[in-house]
Amino acid sequence: MPRRAAKAKVAPSDSEYARAVGQLSERRRFGMRPGLETIRAVLDGLGDPQRSFRSIHVTGSKGKGSVTAIAASILTATGAKVGRFTSPHLVSYRERIAVDGDPIDPAGVVAGLQRIEVLTKELLRRGAIDREPTFFEVTTALAFDWFREQRVDAAVVEVGLGGRLDSTNVLDAPVGVISTVELEHTEVLGPTLTDIAREKAGILHAGMSAIVGETKAEPLAEIGRILDPLGVPVWRLGAQLAVGPRSLDEEGQTFGVATPHRTYPSLRLPLHGSVQATNTVLAVAAVERFQEAVDRTLTERHVQKGLDAVRWRGRLERFGTRPEGWLDVAHTPESARALAQSLAEISPLADPAGNVVVFGCLAEKRVDEILESLSPLATTVVVVRVRSARALAAEAMRRSAVGRFPRIVVAPDVGTAWKLARAAADPEGFVLVTGSDYLVGELIAHVEGRPADEPDLSDPGLGAAPGEAGP
Repeated sequence: MPRRAAKAKVAPSDSEYARAVGQLSERRRFGMRPGLETIRAVLDGLGDPQRSFRSIHVTGSKGKGSVTAIAASILTATGAKVGRFTSPHLVSYRERIAVDGDPIDPAGVVAGLQRIEVLTKELLRRGAIDREPTFFEVTTALAFDWFREQRVDAAVVEVGLGGRLDSTNVLDAPVGVISTVELEHTEVLGPTLTDIAREKAGILHAGMSAIVGETKAEPLAEIGRILDPLGVPVWRLGAQLAVGPRSLDEEGQTFGVATPHRTYPSLRLPLHGSVQATNTVLAVAAVERFQEAVDRTLTERHVQKGLDAVRWRGRLERFGTRPEGWLDVAHTPESARALAQSLAEISPLADPAGNVVVFGCLAEKRVDEILESLSPLATTVVVVRVRSARALAAEAMRRSAVGRFPRIVVAPDVGTAWKLARAAADPEGFVLVTGSDYLVGELIAHVEGRPADEPDLSDPGLGAAPGEAGP
């Protein structure tokens, strides 16, 4: 199919947009179905839009969204038109699909979903596919179709889950990134770090370059076992890649970055937390290799301009004052520990008695370990059920908090949780909202008065039965 020129669309009504995303939401009942046959058939029917651009493909247990956002911003600063695909979203479904930082417009969502719906019925009728595409498969197809329509030069694409069988693993990507490997989604990816590393390394193919942020021996050995026969060159954190000394201030941090190509002695980043410095070196390295592959230049000025423009909400985001508020989407024990370390670095004299944690998570998360990691930060925790069919009940979180937090409050909703937490915190302390992307998104929508009128578009679980959203 020839590349279509971008054209103006008539803005859909609010009801048309709501109807389109409502129909998409119904696909959550199909769960997640790892495998590439269906997405390949859908993309083929659309004329293989993923072949119209080159990409950086990003996977990892944590940090992959930040690496994607930082790399996309740097690429945009080079003058390229850049698509960005991430998941989940915080407030609006449209955040998942962006070009040069601007979310897909409602008309693009409505027209794209209608096109995919018509195509799906035809593919099923012809027997080209043997099941309905899932929520994430349709979203992936919508993103790639939108990127072609917008004539992007490049895209930075975040994996949904794992990598090897993820619906994004159909790209012409000269560069792949594995940010970290942790025990997560073990029911899908396998019970060990080796299993999970194998799935994530599945995005890497002969002819690509790899950027690896993982430093643990077990997953590194598996990544090497897979990549060595393919001849994939690897730049790894702690070997070819390094982060220099960091200095912090109210607006972010400054640090050095070293790659085999060059040293950036002093890069300024408007994001907080030591993990973001690590994510930045991975993003810079990925863009260096990408620009090399497509025969384009990258200067230190491009890198700094891109970092200046990075906006990535809900990642150790400062949110309010007296008491200071922090939002973070940490949802694994490892990311919760990194969050606690970063807050201790930012507020080394903070008294836990004056701080409050607002917490909500999904049912499949390792809630005991996460709360254990957060417990040194505060003596009070407010638990609240997030707006997702996969949410963990507040009572279950309360039980996990016993023995870890001296004071436990159960809130009926996010707005009440925020109000109670701010009232309980010392004016010189802080309120930390964490545990889930969905919790952070709900709070942003509540505090900023943004409409939360979209249906439940949280990513579903694996193989959900009709009428269910997953585990």
